[in-house]
Order: sequence, then structure tokens, then C-alpha cells
Amino acid sequence: MQDKTFVGPSWDDLRRLLGKVEKPARYTGGELGAVRKDLEAAGVTFALAFPDVYEVGASHLGSQILYSVLNSLDFVACERVYMPWTDMEEILRAKGWPLFTIESRAPVGSFDIVGFSLQYELTYTNVLAMLDLAGVPLRSMDRQERHPLVIAGGPCAMAPEPLADFVDAFALGDGEELVVDIVRAYREWKESGDRRTELLKRLSHVEGVYVPSLYEVVYDGGGARAIPKDMDGFKAPAAVKRRVIKSLEEAPYPDKPLIPLIPPIHDRAMVEIFRGCSQGCRFCQAGMLYRPVREREPETVDRLARDILERSGYDEVSLVSLSSADYGYIKETVSRLLRESPCGARVSLPSLRVDSFSVGLAEMLGSSSASGLTLAPEAGSQRMRDSINKRVTEEEILEAAASAFSAGYSRLKLYFMIGLPGETDEDVLDIARLASRIRQIGRDKGRRPTVVVSVSGFVPKPNTPFQWEPAVLPDELRRRQRLLRGALRGPGLEYRYHEVDLTVLEAVFARGDRRLGAALEAAFRKGCRFDSWPDNVSLQAWEDAFSETGVDPSYYAHRERDKDEVFPWDHLSPGVRKAYLWKEREKSREALTTHDCRAGRCTGCGICVDYGVAVRLAGGKEGPLMAEKVDQ
Repeated sequence: MQDKTFVGPSWDDLRRLLGKVEKPARYTGGELGAVRKDLEAAGVTFALAFPDVYEVGASHLGSQILYSVLNSLDFVACERVYMPWTDMEEILRAKGWPLFTIESRAPVGSFDIVGFSLQYELTYTNVLAMLDLAGVPLRSMDRQERHPLVIAGGPCAMAPEPLADFVDAFALGDGEELVVDIVRAYREWKESGDRRTELLKRLSHVEGVYVPSLYEVVYDGGGARAIPKDMDGFKAPAAVKRRVIKSLEEAPYPDKPLIPLIPPIHDRAMVEIFRGCSQGCRFCQAGMLYRPVREREPETVDRLARDILERSGYDEVSLVSLSSADYGYIKETVSRLLRESPCGARVSLPSLRVDSFSVGLAEMLGSSSASGLTLAPEAGSQRMRDSINKRVTEEEILEAAASAFSAGYSRLKLYFMIGLPGETDEDVLDIARLASRIRQIGRDKGRRPTVVVSVSGFVPKPNTPFQWEPAVLPDELRRRQRLLRGALRGPGLEYRYHEVDLTVLEAVFARGDRRLGAALEAAFRKGCRFDSWPDNVSLQAWEDAFSETGVDPSYYAHRERDKDEVFPWDHLSPGVRKAYLWKEREKSREALTTHDCRAGRCTGCGICVDYGVAVRLAGGKEGPLMAEKVDQ
């Protein structure tokens, strides 16, 4: 069993070196709301790891929820650790200090469980760096009983094979109940005195847990089929279902938030008003993975917002969801909070539809013209918007822009993608045409408008209708970027774009299989860290890593998949059926839209029937589905 030695660098030793790092408060701890328990006395110790810098991780709501849930258990002590910036990593390695947690500067390698949040594929080298800094063997097969159990959750856990050799177990889906089952299973195993392999077997029978070492992968015809190993009569489940919480009303939520010592990227109180999305955008992984829609009661939202504001000192509360304007009681909730919130706190909505209703909400919230308004048409032409199931017309977009300018806004930020399946040059140029029309509307309203066009490259994501599609080749994507740049010239138009090489790297790992593990480790050994930061990524190191390990990035990023190809994530059930995703992909090619199931009949995605969880709206009402099973 593991030798618990919870002694890291002393405060005096650390303090002497903090002047040499960019932001010392990333490593000091002591925040309001932080929980510090007796690690020696705890039945299970849990290091909650976020593979990015403190400011990013401290803003992650899911991590705050899990931190609160774990520390509410009397037998668990949970502490946090973030990826140190390069200056602190150099100090840790020079001093021979292990990676330590924020709360008590305890070595991460001494914890029972290290749990990573996987929000983005380009943080994978950071995961390896954190394990290495903690003194934990990178590969699961090399770990012994004294080493921590390494687990990972988050959206990327639903397509985790590039990390399969490095992570002992993946937690799929909603984590509030699942993480409790995991730590209880760990405690039972720990008390049993069994071997580490028995722990992995126990975990494989927890609903929502995938243990990759219990499966062998067969590569056949371009596919990657994961098959449970026969281990003396024991077999893991052939398919692992994502964990789904049926009601947010019964789900735990932290009312005493952790207050970072330096401004995080989202410096405000947060209340999740509902989970899931039924808009059905065909490029959107979150919209498929977080189904079905489950709303919190407006009274619960109001109570949580007031409690958090009163206990945190924040002057703003953000009502969080994938599409906040779709909340059934959004106007009433916003109105009540604005009228009765303590300390005159502001209310913000981080995600709005492209319509006048959303603009009216923004105006109601008192958003200033200086901060501007962000809308996401996603595509410039109507044909492309229909193809991706972004059900908004150009007339509605222009009407929303007119409403925004009339409300006092002078700055609009518009999000688009290029490289979408079936896109033509005319579709790309339609982005510039639409932006120019919006700028002219602003001028007609007497404004001096600034229209910011922010464009990212399309990445085909697993568990979406576009998972079969190829990503556009790098040179072609750059050509389309230049085409758009040339058409966006003129006062009041700003153009921002995502680096092509990062888009390609993301596409490689988004649809990757286990064979990418060798390249990932090679890139880490070459010093790759913070690959999502354009100024920090080493593209040459990645090229060398792919070359040395015999990996062809185009095989993963730029290859169209056959209908019946077995994907590396097919043994992990997201709840939305693969047949439904293929049907949506075929509809996209004909530019046919699919309605929102919350407002009409069932679309047949399968989540409600197969998981026994109906769309649940505020007031206890179930959505208009799923009385019947729709054949696919």
C-alpha cells in the first residue's frame, strides 16, 4: 500500500523562491472558501488536478462542484493542484521538489487518488507533465500499490484513447454522484488489502467508469475496436454508459465558492441554471454529450445566487448553461435578481442565442456598450447555417444587431467557423458580407460601430454528427483565412482567427486512438507544455514526435470515415445513438434542419428512452418526449 508522506516544501523555502515566478499567488493557497482537512486522518485523500494554470482552473465550475462534494464526505480529504507555469516547473525540477497541492503543499504523489479534469485535447501534455512532476509513473502498467490511482473526467473522457495508457480509469458523464461511488469503491478496496488489479476490476463495475487496461484494442479496416479482456473469467462491460443525473434539484451545489487570490478568467459568482442543450447544432460536442436538458427550479436558482453573493463578496452572478436564453424562467429569474439581489449585484448570461430576445435580455441586464455584445451565427450563409442546424435566419441576425445598436451597443463580436463540411468560397465570403451589413446597420443607427469577426477552424468532434467528416487540410484552411481577411477590410471591421496548426493538432487528438500515446509521450519528453497557448506551443517538437513514433497526423485529422467504421470511442456510450448522429450527418448534406425537441416531438436521439431520463423542465414538467421508442 501507499506510504503516506504528506510533507512538501516548507512555507519558508517556498516563499524565498516566489519572487522568481510570474504570479506567486498561483501557488500560495489560503483562499477564502478553501478546505483543509487532516490528510493523515482521512480515509481517502484526493488530489483534484486541473491541467492548466491556476487562473483557468479556478474558474472551472465543474471542479468547484467536485471539490465541494468530495470535502462534504467525512472520510475524504480533497485538495487542489494546477499545472505550474514553466517558471515554477523549472524551480520544482531544479530543487527536486515534487508537485504539491495548494491547500497544504502536500506531495501529489502521496495522495490516494489524483483526478484530472479533461476539458480540452491540447492539455494532454500537461497531464503527463503533472504526473512526472509528482513522481508518478506515466504509464498505468508501471504503477504499483504505493502509487495513486489516476483518474480523469470531463468531456474529453468520452473519447479518451490517446490517454488510455496513462490514466487508470475514466469517469464518464455527470460527476456529482459518480465521484462519490469512486471514492467509496476505493475505500472498500483499501480496507480489503487486495492487489491494485482488483481495484481496477471493482471500478469497472461502477456505472460510468471505464478502465482502459481491461480492454484490448483491435485495429481493423481503419477502425479501432476495444474488446474486454478475459481475465480468469472476469470481463469488464462491453459498453460503458455515461453517468447521467436525473434531476439537478437533487444534485449538490457549492454555496460557499472558493475565491481566488488573483483574478481568474471568469471573476464572478456562478449558478448553473440548467444542464444540457436541445438545439442540436451538428458541430457541437457539448450539445450532444450533456443531454437531456434538466432545469433547476427558479426558486433554487434565486436562492443559490443570493447565498453565493452574500458569502463571496462578488458583485456579479453569472447564470451558466450552454444556452442561457433557453431557460424556461429566464426573464423572471433575471428580473428578480436585478430587483432584489444583495449589494446591487449585476447579472450576466455567458451564452446567448442570435436573436432579439437575447439582445433584450442583455439590455435588461444593463450591459454597457464598452463591453460589447457577443453573438455566434457560426456561418455566413443560410445554406451553411441550415447544414450545421444553426436554426437562425439572416433576417433574425440583422434584427438582433439592430436591437443591439438601438440598445446602446457600439461593439459586436461575432463567432464563426470556417472549414465546415460542404463549405465553398462563397460561404466564406458571406461571413464578410454579413459582417459588413451589420456594420452598416450600426451606422444607420447613429453609432460608430466596431464589428469583431472571430473565426475558428472546424474540428470534427467525437459523438457529433460530424465525427465522420475530415478536417480541412492546413494549406486550404490558411487559404480560406486569407480569402476572408481580404474581404473584411475597412473601418469598423476587425478580424481574429485561430492558429491553423493548433486546429490541426486538436483534430488529431480529438479523434485519436491508443497509438497516439507514444507520440504524446515523445512530445512531452521534448518539452511540450501548454499546447493551447499559441505563444508556447512547439510545433517542431510535435512534428518530430509524430515522425519518430511513426504517426501520420493526417490519418486522424483529415480522413473521412466510412459509415460503419468502428470509432475508438464506440464502446463508451454517450446516450445519443450513433445511428441518430449518422442520420443528422446525412441531413446536413441536404441542408435540412432538425427541430428542438423541447418545443415539439421527439427527434429520436435515444437519450431519454435508453437512459430512462426525460427532458425535465423547471416546475417538475417533463418535456414532450419520450413515451415511445423511435427506431433508428
